[in-house]
Amino acid sequence: MTVQGDPVELTVADADAMEALGRRMAGSLRAGDLLVLTGPLGAGKTTFTRGLGEGLQVRGQVASPTFVLARTHPTASGTPLVHVDAYRLSGEAELDDLDLDFEGSIVVVEWGAGLLDGVAESWLDIVIERPTGAAEAPAVDVSDDGSAGHGPDDEQEAPAPEVLDEPRRVTITPHGTRWADTALLAD
Repeated sequence: MTVQGDPVELTVADADAMEALGRRMAGSLRAGDLLVLTGPLGAGKTTFTRGLGEGLQVRGQVASPTFVLARTHPTASGTPLVHVDAYRLSGEAELDDLDLDFEGSIVVVEWGAGLLDGVAESWLDIVIERPTGAAEAPAVDVSDDGSAGHGPDDEQEAPAPEVLDEPRRVTITPHGTRWADTALLAD
């Protein structure tokens, strides 16, 4: 039976604050730590991981590993950050096939809920919730003169929908003895 700690609930105002949360958490992490990120598309999972990478001083840019499944980022400390996107994986066996170094790395798995049973004795579940209906702002047709268009005869195509930057609720739940006496958010 795994010991579960008290969840920490936060409201994160925008993308900059989500990155700042990742940077702040980086100070609490060490080799062998596993973070499982859960949330809908556009919730801020990769934004959080980008901040984590900044806090760990990774070399190179932290970007979504959706098509490569996993990226390993060397860090200034020598403990690599492994960023996994399990969205396209069909089960634990495919995750195991990635042959990740859970003990020697800090591993962040997006969409990993239910795929990591038995991988680690301790981990952090990080659930990011965004307001329902906050995914996109409505698109507006724009004509050549910059005024709003009014129909299919407008010459310029509508711009791509813009993702709204609204507050998110983040719940961090520690599991296992690793987190029993460890501050989740470094000062």
